[in-house]
Amino acid sequence: MPNCGESWEISGIKNNVSVVNDGKLEGKDLSYLIHKYTSRLLGTYVYSKFGADFPLLIKFIDANEDLSIQVHPNDELAWERHHSLGKTEMWYILQADEHAELIAGFNREMNRDVYLEHLKRGSLMEVLNKESAKKGDVFYMPAGRIHTIGKGLLLAEIQQSSDVTYRIYDFDRVDQSGNKRELHTQEALDAIDYNFYPEYKSKYEENNDTAVEIVKSPYFTTNKLKLSKDYQRDIEPLDSFVVYICLSGNGLIQHNNGTTRIGMGEVVLIPAELAQYTLIPEDHIELLETYISKP
Repeated sequence: MPNCGESWEISGIKNNVSVVNDGKLEGKDLSYLIHKYTSRLLGTYVYSKFGADFPLLIKFIDANEDLSIQVHPNDELAWERHHSLGKTEMWYILQADEHAELIAGFNREMNRDVYLEHLKRGSLMEVLNKESAKKGDVFYMPAGRIHTIGKGLLLAEIQQSSDVTYRIYDFDRVDQSGNKRELHTQEALDAIDYNFYPEYKSKYEENNDTAVEIVKSPYFTTNKLKLSKDYQRDIEPLDSFVVYICLSGNGLIQHNNGTTRIGMGEVVLIPAELAQYTLIPEDHIELLETYISKP
């Protein structure tokens, strides 16, 4: 597909539902699996909260140019306007060109009126916070935080299962017909978090052969695993499905039903009922591990 900069790896969103690619359930989609296996797949807690709706959307995004500046509504606003979940997300930088940047939040104290004045004057970029980005960086983007992905960045995105986006500014670009993309200026006003924060990049310590928590939120928890030896995993206490995103290397997931291979750039969904399994690196493997946290 030409100009394809975004790949939805695991999705339950209507008209974009993921399909099983091997095994006895090959060809069945995620909606079918949830309706058939319910809490056995999602976990009792997750199924009681979300029912048949898969709560996460897992993506890869490859930005060859600066993406539009945008914001996403929180749960309350998204439900009121779109009958949808809000959109809190996180980014894990997989690759970054030299001097690559992204935007996260404001670089000074802000309010609605000052924001609107900058937007009208065309000086919005002056008040947005730019961050340099490199491989391994993590950015947590709660709903309401104004943001954009800069050119030269390849990242894994983990987010709430929502496709609601308010586009604020698109650098006055036009398409082949000379038309600008639609903006959502008014819709964004009630969605934006105007607060200034001293830190926008998440901090974590690398550690080998264990799970290192890099994001914990009410919407998902994400760990990073750098493994050079077998790693036993017991997810029964989580009461949630688990998603693995392979960042580098290759390995096996050994479980009661057999063995599943995972390699760089692949994403695997582990059902909650699997409970115990072993991650087996072939030389080495780096993974992101994501699940829904209990309160």
